[in-house]
Amino acid sequence: MSSSSSSSAQIAKDVPPDYETIGTIFGYALVALSWLLIILTFPFSMCVCLKVIKEYERVVIFRIGRLVFGGARGPGMIFIIPCIDTYRKIDLRVVSYAVPPQEILSKDSVTVSVDAVVYFRTSDPIASVNNVDDAIYSTKLLAQTTLRNALGMKTLTEMLTEREAIAQLCETILDEGTEHWGVKVERVEVKDIRLPQQLTRAMAAEAEAAREARAKVVAAEGEQKASRALKEAADVIQANPVALQLRHLQALNSIAAEHNSTIVFPVPVEMFGAFMKKDN
Repeated sequence: MSSSSSSSAQIAKDVPPDYETIGTIFGYALVALSWLLIILTFPFSMCVCLKVIKEYERVVIFRIGRLVFGGARGPGMIFIIPCIDTYRKIDLRVVSYAVPPQEILSKDSVTVSVDAVVYFRTSDPIASVNNVDDAIYSTKLLAQTTLRNALGMKTLTEMLTEREAIAQLCETILDEGTEHWGVKVERVEVKDIRLPQQLTRAMAAEAEAAREARAKVVAAEGEQKASRALKEAADVIQANPVALQLRHLQALNSIAAEHNSTIVFPVPVEMFGAFMKKDN
């Protein structure tokens, strides 16, 4: 009998105490004591226990370190047990974050400075509290790294011509990364892409040279068309000598009309010969 009792005592000694159960019982005792104090100090205790939550806010309540059953509370009036409950208030409105200028090396080894704006909001208050220390700050940091990584895979030409596609890519990557944090990315906009001054001057010179080349091509095409027209006119005049004389008279008439002067010139005999032949 003594041996069995000693073995039972040895087994009880070897089994560690269940601290979780003890903590739970102690927690219930504290909650009961807090309720007793609230009742004894009623109605003055209501000034501390009642909290008003706005329409765009939600509250995540922890009681003795554990999430209170029922999820996030609000909007309206909620009840808090002093010294037992702790809570965090979450704003559900959209947050706009202007990403600081990021120095990015493009795929074709050109350094550019890029500005962007990210719009996001908290979609799951409980996840934003339990899964990350500061969801807003973490989202801002992730937005900067996502912008650098996404643009680093693009060439300079793609950056300048595919802004909407780049913004959509950043939005998709950022939304997937923040989903576990209870954050929903609404929109990403690339504001500005600034090039180095030397590259800007080089591109301006290249554009100016391209414009001059196009102007020379247009001028050459015009001269070519004019030469063809003059050749056709010369062929017509050569076939009909009277047309040459009439063109000569028309030119003299134009000169006289512009300068308001009288011009005396000898009439070629060949001109009269042509008219005489025509009359005969």
